[in-house]
Amino acid sequence: MALAVKREARMRVAEYRRWVEPRPDEERWELLDGEPVLMAPPSARHQRIVLNVAQRLDALARERGCGAYPGLAILSAAMDDYAPYPDVVVHCGPTPPTGFVDDPLVIVEVLSPGTMTNDRGRKLAFYATVPSLQTLLIVYQNEPRIEVWRRDADWAMEVIGPAESVDLPELGGTLPMTAIYDRVTF
Repeated sequence: MALAVKREARMRVAEYRRWVEPRPDEERWELLDGEPVLMAPPSARHQRIVLNVAQRLDALARERGCGAYPGLAILSAAMDDYAPYPDVVVHCGPTPPTGFVDDPLVIVEVLSPGTMTNDRGRKLAFYATVPSLQTLLIVYQNEPRIEVWRRDADWAMEVIGPAESVDLPELGGTLPMTAIYDRVTF
């Protein structure tokens, strides 16, 4: 369950960055609609899926001069009161100097029961405002299922099932469901 910090006015990204910088590393905050929200610690299953995805994406990304990072905040010039932390971010070029990027190539959100509505709603709308983003993966942790959102003429979504793979042309490879859910039992 997330905890929001009550404030009189909406916080902007610049203020949020100053506010969150001195927070302890074990606290993970994101800015949602101008409110800093403390994220609950993820379950072991959630962490296993994130680790599996990050390792596989990092191997693919390396060939393209990119890297997969767990826990980079995403920024968009279109929304100055939002800085979510997806579970995995593929970013190209040099290692980001801070924990914030505005040019992700691929984003992965692993759904948690308490965040599902926001991850598939408001965050999805936010991610559509990030011009560099080519693919958004919404990974279910309680069943072998992935929603693949792609930037085409508009955002298009397809569902990938248990025996399939996610095609990632922007990384020149695929992400097999067996790799995503390796060592995860349902």
